[in-house]
Amino acid sequence: MAHDSTIRFGAQTDEVTTLLRIVNLVRLGEAVTRPEIGRVTGLGRGVVTQRVEQAMAKGYLEDGEFAHPSGGRAPRTLRFRSDRGLIVVCALGALHLHVGVAGLTGDVLADAHRSWDIASGPAKTIDAATAMIDQLLENIGEVPTWGVGVGVPGPVNFATGSPVAPPIMPGWNGFDVRRRFEQRYGAPVWVDNDVNLLALTERARRRDEHPDLIYCKVGSGIGAGLLSQGRIHRGAKGAAGDIGHQRVRDADVLCRCGKTGCLEAVAGGWALVRDAQEAIAAGATGYLVQRASVGEAVTPGMIAGAAEDGDALAISLIRRSALYVGDALSSLVNMFNPGVIVIGGAVAAGAGEVYLAEVRQRVYELSHPLATIDLSIVRSQDDVREPLRGGAEMVREQLFDVTFARWFDHGRPTVASVRGTSSAA
Repeated sequence: MAHDSTIRFGAQTDEVTTLLRIVNLVRLGEAVTRPEIGRVTGLGRGVVTQRVEQAMAKGYLEDGEFAHPSGGRAPRTLRFRSDRGLIVVCALGALHLHVGVAGLTGDVLADAHRSWDIASGPAKTIDAATAMIDQLLENIGEVPTWGVGVGVPGPVNFATGSPVAPPIMPGWNGFDVRRRFEQRYGAPVWVDNDVNLLALTERARRRDEHPDLIYCKVGSGIGAGLLSQGRIHRGAKGAAGDIGHQRVRDADVLCRCGKTGCLEAVAGGWALVRDAQEAIAAGATGYLVQRASVGEAVTPGMIAGAAEDGDALAISLIRRSALYVGDALSSLVNMFNPGVIVIGGAVAAGAGEVYLAEVRQRVYELSHPLATIDLSIVRSQDDVREPLRGGAEMVREQLFDVTFARWFDHGRPTVASVRGTSSAA
């Protein structure tokens, strides 16, 4: 008798669990033939065949090429149907918009970038971002969007998709970012802090390691993304890793958040620009001053690049920033005990070893010796597509690891099925 490929997904039965696992094994390349699936799952050949047929009937798997034989008949491989949907990613920065479209494999297919002030407010910012996204989707063609990932430069309530008291985002507190994108694209949306997306990019590079990792971004602002055994630690209110607004001893500089003495106010990119402009006005000399004198705007990236080129003023600013960031990271190291710290952002990545060496020295000096025995402190790859890859990784995790059972039987994710608000058609 033919096996009925329809499965009731109201409860997470063993049948459902094994079916979802088989699709994910193939999707991740961990088992791509029926015999491999049997060895990994412990299921019998007949059960594997039934589950694979069910997954193929739903459109998730298809037959691929024949594998290399290891004696006897060569088994046919299976492929995940990654061409069936797209992932949209919108990475909002303090001073830019970066959007992209990725496949279900997480590979970025197309992207666009423009300068933008996040203080313009949510309505204008999202309108500008969706216009850029719409153009990318139009160029790609008629492939449905399966999920949307949004990164913002501030704390986020991950459960609701709303920013929570973001210091540099006036008008964004409590704004329902998720709803705006779901209405636009008819697909489930997840919103997270931008540094968490960067941490997820690093996880994708170390997929087999399940790392305990800190990604520290030093750009216009400062923040940290925390991976614990490969999982993002967001905290109760989405504020985990918000080191940019912890107090620096004896600092009394006013921060953009309204408090005084924040790490960002003495070590962030906007603070470096402020201090550089004050030094130039006071009569400083050098390469950085020369560039400013011919009308170039002083930016965090310019200061970082000038430091790497040996400019004395820029080096002093960069080293001071790195010293303060190293102090803050040493506290995290003692508490969190990571195996890897990745330093990124326009300031840290742009200055290269000048920044990294100072951070390393400070962290190793101030942290507990046991916590630094095997600690690696490395520079990010400084790829402009990193936030987009991280956003795609977040959506893939939420679709296939967290909510898969809710929407699998519908053939593709919908807002209703993922959120569990009603039965999807």
